[in-house]
Amino acid sequence: MIEIRNLNIKLRNSDRYLIKDFNLILNNKDKAAIIGEEGNGKTTFIKALIFSKDILNYVEIEGIINVPKNIGYLEQNLSKLWQEKELREFFLKDTLTSEENYEIYEDYSNLSSIFNSLGLDLDLLESERKISTFSGGEKVKFQLAKIMIKNPEFLILDEPTNDLDIETLEFLEDFINNTDIPIIYVSHDETLLENTANMIIHLEQLKRKTDVRNTVSKISYKDYVETRRKIIEKSIQEHNSETKNKKESLKKLNKIKDKIVANNPERQNQLRSLMAEEKRLEKESVTEKIETEDQIFLKISDIEEIPNSKVILDMHLDELDVNENILAKDINLSIIGKEKLVIFGRNGSGKTTLLKNILEKLKQTTNIKVGYMPQNYDEILNNYSKVLDFLSENNEESITRIRSLLGMLKFTSEEMLNDISSLSGGQKAKIFLLKMFLDKSNVLVLDEPTRNLSPLSNPVIRKILKEYPGSIISVSHDRKYIEEVCDTKFFIEKR
Repeated sequence: MIEIRNLNIKLRNSDRYLIKDFNLILNNKDKAAIIGEEGNGKTTFIKALIFSKDILNYVEIEGIINVPKNIGYLEQNLSKLWQEKELREFFLKDTLTSEENYEIYEDYSNLSSIFNSLGLDLDLLESERKISTFSGGEKVKFQLAKIMIKNPEFLILDEPTNDLDIETLEFLEDFINNTDIPIIYVSHDETLLENTANMIIHLEQLKRKTDVRNTVSKISYKDYVETRRKIIEKSIQEHNSETKNKKESLKKLNKIKDKIVANNPERQNQLRSLMAEEKRLEKESVTEKIETEDQIFLKISDIEEIPNSKVILDMHLDELDVNENILAKDINLSIIGKEKLVIFGRNGSGKTTLLKNILEKLKQTTNIKVGYMPQNYDEILNNYSKVLDFLSENNEESITRIRSLLGMLKFTSEEMLNDISSLSGGQKAKIFLLKMFLDKSNVLVLDEPTRNLSPLSNPVIRKILKEYPGSIISVSHDRKYIEEVCDTKFFIEKR
């Protein structure tokens, strides 16, 4: 059993709480999904459960956390130090500082079974390849394999679906559903949430992040979203109805008062009675609207519309290769007009490599404006740059206008002035999208555009991208994004 009592997580040097008076009990077979907008403390919360020291420099933690020692933890991003290690060393050593080998090969058949279930080749362990040379999805699979071989008593997964191919996503869903031990996970993938979660932990920052609400509901994700919607709608209807009735009652009283004053000024007793009733009505409270975290909003304007007949891309590749390793052959791609294309396929098939080839070809085209969002944000982002500086670079938008747009994306004034390094993955994704719109890009090249956005933000982002007046060329395994946004699908077959 996992028990959390009276947990408070507060930002240092600030009155802002991420978690307040939080209580939770997890039993076997509980699958608790943490949801909430970007920057609301989801990753900080799960790091508190594993007593991670790297959060103590910016938060204060109070409360009781009872968890098993044998925890399987999938971090959102594998550390750069591990990335430079060979795959064999990653599996042989428990930690980067381990002096003795971790006895992970004791049950070779089990390891073989785990690799096979994840679509991994066991022979990879004998190669000298560094982890950094593998695809993002393959890296996630390696982490999952290492976790599973240790038979943990409790699983904590931070964005486990990042970069996973659809086949592995389906495996992960089965794995979560069929695992008896308690699981807490953060995920942006609405399909995964719908198919796996039996408990929802919703972390909200209200009133411009000055107030906090933590909700625990032992129901499915679909039921939670629907129940929450109905409760909010009911509170709005009751508030509006009661407010309307109150106004009408006060209006009637005022009419009677005016009539008495005009025609019967001597009826003072009746007038006093009416005035007393008026005061009572004015003081009478109405049902309050339920406070909610406002949805993000972003309106695209001033972007040149792509003509339907315009050829954006016409590309042929005999071979697609990385480090002399041929990934795919005979690739033909054509993009016309406002086409929304998604490239998908198994991990390691070369999707990101292909996307970068497309990007280089598009850069040679002079009559389009190309915006690019990489899978690894650090390819472009200077983490020591300020948010406002990054967004104002190379465009004519005023700082006031940019501040307004950031506000629509739920950035606080403080966050707008912070270094980019302080932002969550989802917040970085938002400023990438905003940057491309500010630069008036009419062709977007996006590598996993929804991977770090919350399930609450993603429906809005999908609508924005669907209505985008230009072309989109993307890599994604987000099943709702593929279905709702993309009108052309290109499957790349692993050679």
